Amino acid sequence: MHYKRALLTGVGLALISTSIYAETLTVTSWGGAYSMSQRKAYHEPFMKETGNVVLEDEWAGELAAVRSMVETNNYKWDIIDVETGPAIQGCDEGIFEPLDREKLGLDEDDFIEGGLIECGLGTITWATVLAYRTDVYSVDSGPQNWADFFDTAKFAGKRSLYKPSPQHNFAIALQADGVAADEVWNVLRSEEGVDRAFDKLSSIKGDMIWWETGAMAPQLLADKEVVMASGWNGRFYSAVIDDNQPFHLVWDGQIYDFGYFVIPAGSPKMELAYEYLRFAGRPDRQGDQTNYISYGNARKGTEPYANPDILPHLPTYPPNLANAVKADAQWWADNGEDLTQRWNTWIAK
Repeated sequence: MHYKRALLTGVGLALISTSIYAETLTVTSWGGAYSMSQRKAYHEPFMKETGNVVLEDEWAGELAAVRSMVETNNYKWDIIDVETGPAIQGCDEGIFEPLDREKLGLDEDDFIEGGLIECGLGTITWATVLAYRTDVYSVDSGPQNWADFFDTAKFAGKRSLYKPSPQHNFAIALQADGVAADEVWNVLRSEEGVDRAFDKLSSIKGDMIWWETGAMAPQLLADKEVVMASGWNGRFYSAVIDDNQPFHLVWDGQIYDFGYFVIPAGSPKMELAYEYLRFAGRPDRQGDQTNYISYGNARKGTEPYANPDILPHLPTYPPNLANAVKADAQWWADNGEDLTQRWNTWIAK
């Protein structure tokens, strides 16, 4: 990992030159189009409004790095972008700071359900979706759901799933095996359900090229290394809009979840971090992020600040939610460590 110093040019340098009291805040996130959307909606406006400086870093979600940082009192990150499961797990472990609602000036009623949790301020609603190349399969005859993703006889070619974590892959596999979207997590609460997911995934393991970062899934499709892939909806949308890639997104069976900003426990920049979170929790800021990447928001009241043309491309658009799976973060917090170990063993075979 390395620090992105680009923000110290332009706006950042101008602010430093006008304020001898400027503080520096480092926000780590997932890179690519997503980090760009945060830069435009949060970092740059925050710097302009407060005179402080925001630096960026990237990570791959490894909680071990946060544990080490907190245990050694050596903080390289001040705000961290995390998914729901790790947000709950890190909060339970005490490596993320419980958020003081009074200090935030916000409470649960200001967010859609699940958008504000004990240690996390939600900013986006994102989804894992299926995407395929339309120069290989037409929209009319291409894959329509996760069952088609697993049908290598009808839809030949390499495909790609997420390697670092099995959480969404289990939901994908069980839907492909006939489990209804609203029953996925109930089935996975049994050992037989987990075995069923592994068995289904084993059926296409030989046709798999794994992706490991958000940018990798659309890149594998763009390079024609695979004909279809799971991936984050915003990354696929950006590839279509910005790079004219011939991708079609399938919303049936999407697995949607929140993204949160958290503060590492005991951060020496606690006050500045809270100032940033208050800023990021504003409807105008979250609505503006949607203008740069097709993720829904966690905050209520963001619609007036978002381009209406983007709404059909969001996970939260009603037709896209018709057969969706809401990620069960508590299930993952309770079972994720053991299942990830089993997953890594399975991957290595």
